Amino acid sequence: MDGALALVLLVVVLAFALASPRGLPEAVVAVPAAGLALLLGLVSPAAAVEEVVELGPTVAFLAAILLLGHLAGVEGVFAWLGARMAAAGRGSAPRLLGLTFAAASVTTAVLSLDATVVLLTPVVLATARLLAVRARPHVYACTHLANSASLVLPVSNLTNLLAFAASGLTFLSFAALMVAPWLVVIAVEYAALRWWFGTDLAAPPAAAAPAPDVAAPRFALAVLAATLAGFGLSSLSGIEPVWVAAAGALVLGARALLARRARPVALLRAADPLFCLFVLALGVVVEAVTANGLGAALAAVVPSSSSLPGLLGLAALAALLANVVNNIPATLVLLSVLGDAPAPGLVLAVLIGVNIGPNLTYVGSLATLLWRRVLVGTEAAPTVREFTGLGLLTVPVGLVAAVVALWAGLQLL
Repeated sequence: MDGALALVLLVVVLAFALASPRGLPEAVVAVPAAGLALLLGLVSPAAAVEEVVELGPTVAFLAAILLLGHLAGVEGVFAWLGARMAAAGRGSAPRLLGLTFAAASVTTAVLSLDATVVLLTPVVLATARLLAVRARPHVYACTHLANSASLVLPVSNLTNLLAFAASGLTFLSFAALMVAPWLVVIAVEYAALRWWFGTDLAAPPAAAAPAPDVAAPRFALAVLAATLAGFGLSSLSGIEPVWVAAAGALVLGARALLARRARPVALLRAADPLFCLFVLALGVVVEAVTANGLGAALAAVVPSSSSLPGLLGLAALAALLANVVNNIPATLVLLSVLGDAPAPGLVLAVLIGVNIGPNLTYVGSLATLLWRRVLVGTEAAPTVREFTGLGLLTVPVGLVAAVVALWAGLQLL
């Protein structure tokens, strides 16, 4: 009975988060659900506190990176990027797709998948319109790469932050192991989208408007470069990456406030404290589900070997679970099942599954749902049939290719 009650709470929380009625924040239901789990004894106060404390640094990092991505937009980084893409695209849809892949891959890696979905997707849509080419291939590239191209750095995705904390790896060793999976899955995505959208990419463009002349935001680009370098150096100096992200956000935030391009309330909203609260509450609800049956059920089937078959099986299980309960709960549950000191390869196999898997269904990732909302009412609005069909093409191949690349990297350690 306790297991069923905990599962019902999780389903209600996720259903509300996915539906987002009237734009209400996810925490509106998640926080009461966590409180109810405590009240009903589904999770002990000690376990709930331990979960919140464990997630605290990860959530703080999430807030800092969300704010950093927002400030990059305020400083004109994405407007400049769109202008450069329009100029380099020269009216060619295939060329624009390549540029979109490059922009989305780097944006996702450095500023997280949320920046790609919320800030880059509208820029790509506007650029396609400016060049008078069909937008569907390019906006689909944004959502697929927001998920699958988020493998490479701990900062690229909330799931990465959770996995990074559990892996015991340094920032640089995490990146070194994941760079090959990142590159091969991007190649898989590019080949698949080129084939799937062949007709759209071959369509002759209409008369294109001239590309706008936007000055490079040199200061913002320099701060972002310094922040990225700081992430790498932090692992060598023992400094938590959250302080590096906070420093970058502080510099850009102070500049934006002094120039009156942003207000304190807007910056607070960009850090999305309610979403951070949702993640903490979700962690408590997932702990209740894990402690009341799901953890034991998964423990019976979760591979414990870092062999290639073991990694493939774990990644496939993680992808399946992400498409059933969303990738954030899937990550929390599987990391809990793996125990206190899991082998890094197992943790990274879970990450491959929960990051690539959500390209199969809308419910797999909150970022995918947000991308869908961005495109509602546009000529590039997605359909379930097309999204799922493209996912069936890319996800299985991408999972296998990324896991094989991870396994090969682990052999070199």
